[in-house]
This record gives sequence, structure tokens and C-alpha cells, in this order.
Amino acid sequence: MENLQKTANDNKNGNVRAYFETFWQGGFTFPNIRLVILCLGLLNVVLLIAAVVIGINSAKVREGSLQVPQAAATQLIIELDYLLSNHSDVIKAKEEAKNELDRALKNHTQLKVKIEQLKTINDNYQRQIELLRTEKTNLQSNVSALEGHCGRCLPGWIFHNSSCYFFSYNELPTVTKNWPDSRADCVNRGADLIVIDNQEEQKFVSEIIESIRHERRVWESGYWIGLTDTVTEATWIWINNVTEVEQRYWMDGEPNNRGHMGEDCVISVYSATNPWKTRFDADCQQRMSHWLCEMKSS
Repeated sequence: MENLQKTANDNKNGNVRAYFETFWQGGFTFPNIRLVILCLGLLNVVLLIAAVVIGINSAKVREGSLQVPQAAATQLIIELDYLLSNHSDVIKAKEEAKNELDRALKNHTQLKVKIEQLKTINDNYQRQIELLRTEKTNLQSNVSALEGHCGRCLPGWIFHNSSCYFFSYNELPTVTKNWPDSRADCVNRGADLIVIDNQEEQKFVSEIIESIRHERRVWESGYWIGLTDTVTEATWIWINNVTEVEQRYWMDGEPNNRGHMGEDCVISVYSATNPWKTRFDADCQQRMSHWLCEMKSS
């Protein structure tokens, strides 16, 4: 019985041995199993190398990740400090600009108030000047009237510097004449058209004309005076045969001898823009105007 068992075991061991011998010798039915095992071994080696490389790189990354953010954070802190400093400067500059603007606005308001005050003062001065001018005219009229009653001038005439003056508008406000008829009226009154000898007399005449001016337009508020160039064109002669050489009394653009008939006689007016530019030439025959007579006082 034992021999049979031993024989059976021997047979079984022999079969197993035969099986592995067949496997290693290539006689087994699975194809190229040794190549597969070799590949698996190589794969294990590759995986091991990859794991080592990954571990090394991970360590480097961890080290770098600790260094890079620290440097970046330092740079960010520096930039933040710089921005905060600039921000403070900007806030300070803004406050200074605001304060300067407030001061400028305050100064502007004060200047505006001063301008308004000066304007009010100027308006008051202008009104006072007008009142004084009116009062002066009234006083001159009163003085002339008193002097006339004393025998120096006829009633309606104005006395000034030893002469008597007749402004036709005072007595004949609606009557106008040409130059020859105006002179004839003066002669009939024992006088003649005015001869203006000096600046003081020219100023006196201009002020009287302004005080009694009846038309808004200067050109229509003038008076014939005794100055013509009828003998020689552009040579202006007073009726007392004195040649007028002063040019500054002509208004701008005058004399211009306008029109086909010419302009040979002179009208005197008041000029607000320039008190010395008071004369212009006009047609002796066709132009109608008021007139101004002069004669020596009694």
C-alpha cells in the first residue's frame, strides 16, 4: 500500500516537473510569457525612476514656492508703501489746491464787492457833476441877467469876458436860418456872428451849447459862427479878416467841402467825445441852423 502511494507521488512530482520544464522551454501553450514578465520588470524600473524624479521636482517646487511668494510679497509691500506715500502727497496737494481755490474765491468776492462800491461812488459823482453843471448854467444865466440889468448886455444876452452873446435858440427856438440870413439878424441886433479868439472862449461857447442843446443828434444842435472860406477854398477867414490857423477844432473828417455846391461856412457844436473838436463846414445857402451873435458889452 505504501509502495503504491509512493509510486503515485512520484508520478505526480514527475508530472509537475515536466510541466515547468515544458513552460521554460517554450512548450507551454501561453505565448511569450517570459517577454511579458520582462516588460513588467522594466515597467517597474521606469515607474521607480519616475517616482524618484517626481519626488525631487516636488521638493524643488515646494522650496521655490516658498521663496517666490516671499520675494513677490516683499516687492508688493515696497510698491504699496510707495503708493501710500504718493497718495498722501496727492491728498496734501488736493487740500492745498482747495484752500487756494477758497482763498481765490474769497478774494474774488471781496473784489466784486469793492467794484460795486466804486461803481456806486462813481454814479454818485456823475450825478453830482450833472447837478453842478446845471447849477453852473443857472448861475451863469442869473449872472448874465443881473449884468444885463446893470447895463452891460441886452435882455436875453449872456455876458462873458466883456462881450455879450446871443444864442438864437434861447429866444427863437423854432427858427433856423442859413448863414447869410443869420449874419443879417446879428447885424440888425447891433452885433455880428461870433468870432472865437481863444480856447477859453471856445470852451465857454461849447458849454453853453451843451446846456441848451435841443436835439439829441449833435449835427442838428449847432450854431452858425463867423468863419468862412468863400474867398479862397480851404483858407478859413473870420468876419474880422483874421485867418484861422488852428486845426484841432475841426471834427474828425472835417472840413470836407461835401456836395456839388460845396461847404464854405462853419457850424459850431458841442462834442462829448472831444470838447475841442466842435466845428464842421456846411452849405452856406441850403443848410438851416441856429446862430450865435457877439458884441462888446456896454
